[in-house]
Amino acid sequence: MSTPPVDAPALKPAFRSISPARKIRNGVATVLVTVSFLIALVPLVWVIATVLIRGLAPVLNPNWWLQSLNGLLARQQGGGVYHAIYGTLAQSLVAAVIATPIGIMVAIYLVEYGGRGKATTRLSKATTFMVDILTGVPSIVAALFIYAVWISILGLPRSAFAVSLSLVLLMMPVVVRSTEEMLKIVPDDLREASYALGVPKWRTIVKIVIPTALSGMLTGIVLALARIMGETAPVLILVAYAPYINFNLFSGNMASLPLLMTVERSNPTAAGSDRIWGSALTLILIITIFQLIAAALSKLTAPKTK
Repeated sequence: MSTPPVDAPALKPAFRSISPARKIRNGVATVLVTVSFLIALVPLVWVIATVLIRGLAPVLNPNWWLQSLNGLLARQQGGGVYHAIYGTLAQSLVAAVIATPIGIMVAIYLVEYGGRGKATTRLSKATTFMVDILTGVPSIVAALFIYAVWISILGLPRSAFAVSLSLVLLMMPVVVRSTEEMLKIVPDDLREASYALGVPKWRTIVKIVIPTALSGMLTGIVLALARIMGETAPVLILVAYAPYINFNLFSGNMASLPLLMTVERSNPTAAGSDRIWGSALTLILIITIFQLIAAALSKLTAPKTK
């Protein structure tokens, strides 16, 4: 009796060939996905191309980054938007400083502590429900809420800080959701190994869980920051436009790129059109820079595989 060769497969392949019907379905699915991708890509490319064509000329002028519009008439060409760039960055970064730690701590509670005990579970469910509601709240509602509390009840003046507070309400649920998803994908084996070594839960979260999820958390934070940078309703309600730079967040008017675009809409001259499209391109460039920074930080903080 002959024995099979040593290198012969023990079992026959499960699939010897693919049927023509499956090949057709696979081809149709590939074509549909590709066509859908191209259709979704058309408006994105169209928007970017339009903003580049109409906003590139003013952005390439060095004065655009070094001057404000103080003292210029509406029809006059020239000037710059560094006052609006400062306002956008200041209001958004202050909101990020407040919303990021709160959002991260809420996400940690929901993932690491929310499933223990009936009272804790009810609180976590209520918190999740409120985060879902905040995620869908329009920006004008957040602005009106801050206006009612900050200005009507407390009697404080309209200011850039009030804008930051309304942006916190818009940014925080995005940070909570993105951080929560990143914490959920951390393997439980890492937590259990840490507990087996006698490491406390809080230290496990700080030393094991957060560093493992930090790469995705940074991406979520930057996405939330990019969302609030372009909000218009809060700046329209909570602060007035100023054509000059104002470093005081708690008093006085302050410009921002969305507010500048809104104000220049009433300017029918070519100067107003240039400022609108230039501000739009500037906002896109700022968001792109933050995205690149986040990508670099994510790569640096990603868990090492070797």
